[in-house]
Amino acid sequence: MTQENALVLEGGGFRGIFTAGVLDVLQENKIYGFTSIWGVSAGAINAVSFKSRQIGRSMRIILAFRDDKRFMSLWSWAKTGDMAGADFMYDEVQNRLDPCDNETFNTNPLRMYAVATDSIFGTAAYLPCVSFPEDVPHVQASASLPMVSNRVKVNGHLYLDGGTADSIPFAVALGLDGSAQVPGHTPADKAVVVLTREREFVKTDATERIYLRSHRYDGYDYYTEALASRAERYNASRKQLFELEEQGRVLILEPPEPVVVSNTGSDGASLLTLYLQGRRAAEAKLDQLREIAG
Repeated sequence: MTQENALVLEGGGFRGIFTAGVLDVLQENKIYGFTSIWGVSAGAINAVSFKSRQIGRSMRIILAFRDDKRFMSLWSWAKTGDMAGADFMYDEVQNRLDPCDNETFNTNPLRMYAVATDSIFGTAAYLPCVSFPEDVPHVQASASLPMVSNRVKVNGHLYLDGGTADSIPFAVALGLDGSAQVPGHTPADKAVVVLTREREFVKTDATERIYLRSHRYDGYDYYTEALASRAERYNASRKQLFELEEQGRVLILEPPEPVVVSNTGSDGASLLTLYLQGRRAAEAKLDQLREIAG
């Protein structure tokens, strides 16, 4: 019987360059034996280049376009309603400037899910990414930050960033009691989980309070409840994750020190440092990674 192994990628905007470093080392060492990959926000964007087997692509995009006002800026927010310019990221970059290898993506049997939050119900949606370019909006929905992004419509639902509802979707990947059930997914036996915050990090609700004070989502009661409870749920989720690590169900890779890169940008040197930290984290656990998915 084939063992099911999941790769779970946390979001975090530009902090996702840590994940890019991890995934590049996995690919360089041909560690491809995962049966599913779950990405949240920047994690979903990283997952695309892993499924399309394009080493270095995620890192290149972040470093090449970090100062481009069309990529992530207040200019883009004012002009398009999206701080992360949707047309630029999901069309210009995706299809022309550093194009995704859609053929490889579509033929790779690795099951990919982009995690988004339903803005009406405040619940997580695990959107399958099977065929590109058709499913690109699923990734866009996962990475549409509250307040600074337009909601993305997929199959009649309006979605925002997946981190609000399920920041680290290891529970659904492993099929733990009380987690969502995703059609077509067989719960994984083990999971590799890539975090973009150091192990000691404890989330506060400061960012979510800003979202709530904006009153942008007044009238969306379930979504505002999800925002209000996010920090508490996030910290509880990490506690459960570390308990699963002790049980041997998951292997965790995380930054070795507090991350100075913000989710909306940073200088090139800090980004490169974080990328290299991701590489070193994966290199240090190559034997364990091979044991799970080699």
